[in-house]
Formats: sequence, structure tokens, C-alpha cells
Amino acid sequence: MSEHLGFIGVGRMGGPMAGRLLDAGHRLTVFDTNRGATAPLIGRGAVATGSVREVATAVETVIMSLPTPDIVRDVALGENGIASGTRVKTVIDLSTTGPRMTQCIAGGLKVKGIALIDSPVSGGVSGAQKGTLAVMAACERALFERFEPVLKVFGKVFYIGARPGMGQTMKLANNLLSATAMAISSEAIVMGVKAGLDPQVMVDVINSGSGRNTATQDKFPRSVLPRTFDYGFATGLMYKDVKLCLEEAEALGVQMWVGAAVRQIWQFANAELGPASDFTAIVQCIEEWAGVEVKARA
Repeated sequence: MSEHLGFIGVGRMGGPMAGRLLDAGHRLTVFDTNRGATAPLIGRGAVATGSVREVATAVETVIMSLPTPDIVRDVALGENGIASGTRVKTVIDLSTTGPRMTQCIAGGLKVKGIALIDSPVSGGVSGAQKGTLAVMAACERALFERFEPVLKVFGKVFYIGARPGMGQTMKLANNLLSATAMAISSEAIVMGVKAGLDPQVMVDVINSGSGRNTATQDKFPRSVLPRTFDYGFATGLMYKDVKLCLEEAEALGVQMWVGAAVRQIWQFANAELGPASDFTAIVQCIEEWAGVEVKARA
């Protein structure tokens, strides 16, 4: 069934997801602080507004795809935010904010009679484009069933639980593993290159053995070996996700010895490479220390 949906944040992830909603026959009212980001969607029939509040006054369901917890909170609860809209009844948050921030936002929206579906996604820009994301939804079961068809447009949908924040916990656990795979694979492959091994052969062997992981299977072949560093996820966002995960573990009283080391190296990469750098460029930090370069041989 076609829905009239609002979509706030149509950048690298949100843009492709919004495009898939149009492909599925939904009508969209969109907003982004970068007006240029809305242009491709407007060209396909979406309607752009001048503020978040206008979106929340035009539709009953608003979707958010935003980069940081503070931005999500401001968009949801700030002056002229979603909560100030006159028509909105449901907010679907695809962002990664951490469970405690999500619970705070859910509480603020509930006061206004607005329900929150905590639904972070994983799979990167390519997954957003192809509709193959992992979608982790947490809300009351009836609300989930109502909006599951919309979420399925983005990829494979998992019902995580009834409480907002549960989806965030699942996402943070996933991204800690992804961040760890990228960091430790960088260290292992740089070590091999320093010893004279061919990095392409290393990746092929690892992917045929027990060491294979998401970094060696996808990130290294696509963005590291060809030296493009264009996977599409920012170092600053990866550091943010790891930091959120460790903060949540500490709040729960769960000790993460390995996680603490992973947070430290991503903190360094964020400072050294800059938050806007592609997260696959973390290998350059290890290369610099070792004095070698991980590059496919001609």
C-alpha cells in the first residue's frame, strides 16, 4: 500500500533509501539542510520543504537518517523539530544514536503523542542503494507490523524487541565487530606486507581460511588494495559508533578489553585522518608506522 511519508536527512545513506521508497510507489515530503541533496528526489516527484516542522505537519509518518545523536535529538525534539509538527504520529529513526539517547528521544516524543520506531540499519551505502540493508527494529509489536512493509523496502528486517533502544544496542554490537575487523585486518595485512608478502595473495588466503571477515571479504578488495578509500562510511562515524558502544557497555557493567583497544585506534585514526575520511583509510595509520603500503601489485 502506498504511503505518504516524510524523510529527513537524504545524504549518502538517506538519499538512496528515500529513492527506494519512491521506487516502491510511496509519496515523499523531504528535508535536508543541504538543499542540493534533495534535488535528485525532487526530480523524481518528491516535495521539498523548508523545515523539519513543515515535514511533520505534512505527514503522519516521518523517517530520519541523520549522522549524530545530538542532531537526531535536535531534529526530533528541538524548537521547530518533529515534535512541533501538527500531523505526525510516528517517527522511524534509521540513525545510530545509542540506546540511552534513543530512550530519551522516545520519551520526549511520547509526551507529544508520537510513537518512535528505533530502527538503525547496517550495510553501508551500497546496501542502501541495493535494498540489502540489515534493518533492526525495536518498538511495540503492533507498530512494527504496521510499518514492516515500509522497512522491507530497505532490506532484511529483524524485530529486535519492544523497547526503543534495543535496536541501537544491536547496531552498536554489530558495528563494534565491523570496526574491529577493519582495524585488526589492517594490522595483520600490513605485517605481512612488511615481511614481503603480496597483499592480494594474503587477502585471497585469508578469505579461503578461518581469518576471513567483513574487512577482508569486501573492504580490502574494493577500497584498500586499489587505494581508492571510497567505501562510503566516514572515520568519524565509525569512531562515534565504537565510542557509543563502549559507553553503553560501561553503563551496563560489561568489561570490554578488546573493545577498549579498538576504541583507542579509531580515536587515533579520527584525529590523524580527520572525521570526513573514509574509514577504510585506517590502514594508512598502520602503514605509516610500518613504512610500507598495502597495494595490489600490477
